[in-house]
Amino acid sequence: MDDTPFSAADEQHDAPRRTFLKQSLGVLGAGAALTLLPAGLQSNVWAAGSDAPETTRAKLGFIALTDAAPLFVADEKGLFAKYGMTEVDILKQTSWGTTRDNLVLGSAANGIDGAHLLTPMAYLMSTGKITTNNQPVPISILARLNLAGQCISVGEEYSALKLGTDSSPFKAALLAKKAAGKTVNAAVTFPGGNHDLWMRYWLAAGGIDPNKDVATIVVPPPQMVANMKVGTMDTFCVCEPWNSQLVNQKIGYTANTTGELWDKHPEKAFALRSDYVATNPNAAKALLKAIMEAQMFCEKPENKDEVAQICAKRRWINAPVEDIASRMKGTFAYGTGKVVENSPFMMRYWDDHASYPFKSHDLWFLTENQRWGYLPQNLDTQALIDKVNREDIWRTAAGELNLSAELIPTSTSRGIETFFDGKQFDPQNPKAYLDSLAIKALV
Repeated sequence: MDDTPFSAADEQHDAPRRTFLKQSLGVLGAGAALTLLPAGLQSNVWAAGSDAPETTRAKLGFIALTDAAPLFVADEKGLFAKYGMTEVDILKQTSWGTTRDNLVLGSAANGIDGAHLLTPMAYLMSTGKITTNNQPVPISILARLNLAGQCISVGEEYSALKLGTDSSPFKAALLAKKAAGKTVNAAVTFPGGNHDLWMRYWLAAGGIDPNKDVATIVVPPPQMVANMKVGTMDTFCVCEPWNSQLVNQKIGYTANTTGELWDKHPEKAFALRSDYVATNPNAAKALLKAIMEAQMFCEKPENKDEVAQICAKRRWINAPVEDIASRMKGTFAYGTGKVVENSPFMMRYWDDHASYPFKSHDLWFLTENQRWGYLPQNLDTQALIDKVNREDIWRTAAGELNLSAELIPTSTSRGIETFFDGKQFDPQNPKAYLDSLAIKALV
């Protein structure tokens, strides 16, 4: 495809075409108007300025979860095309391990350029901790995709406990099961990833050592419910719709939604290979602007039913819309008789600075990875964050989207964070936070 910008000599020749396009954009919207042009001309539409995307192509991965909704919406609503990215493929990944492997490959080797990603994975890949031969694959975080919205669920065999944020009653039941010679499993989606950290925090806060009292196993999100049904696990942590589906199938119940553990906590990231960003800075920014606009769409209450219907499609999550819509709109039936309407802990896609990637939040993820031995204690966390976290691109995109000042954080830190058990994380003193935690596995 020809990505060459218009030259001065083209000015008169192309005037009628640009007039036609401008009128079409006003009537149809950018995505629809682009389809009126031959494929070979579509990229030239966006090439008149210095911010023209260097490429119109990108391959982005996702896992079948509701916090990937901004990618689905950006694709379905033509937002990638609106910002000049007319050849974006959104590709379903079977697991976070597959996402990692395809990011390592990159699109040039039939992998992907970026993804809906567990935030810590960007750091674990950039340090080489989870790649073949520990070879670093630099990844850049351009945005947070959402806040909160994950859940910890437990099997029906523990229904009498009616577990919530306090996991301490769980300990006696788990130890009794182990004493009877049975395996006790807590399922998460990736070692050192978001769900692993939420599960470990919840268990440890109740006096359960996730390294000694239970076996932590890795299960891809779409397989969580099936594995709970056959008794493979006792508890799991994952995003929706799998917790809701567990309740609807009467296989278990929701102990807590993770926003109850840490209100408005950071979740998934929109990340790209750093070499893609370096080679295609304008294209990376264009992708980001499309996703930011999609996040705004996903956040609006009047759009939630449509977003749920989009998510339910076979090409995206492939789940009944009733397993998606209620919790997306803030109605949580926990499966214990407890029902919360308009929950303050529902997933946020845009409000409360959900999209902005606070560096202080990345520091928490790194600190927790150090807590559990996934990362070394002598890691220069600040230098690593400054390489991986590209909040500067987010701020540039926000300016070009003409966001009002109150929507753009004035600091890269959200400040001191307080958890449900009273523990506090001060980004200025992460060691004090680590020292305050009774259960850890520092190496």
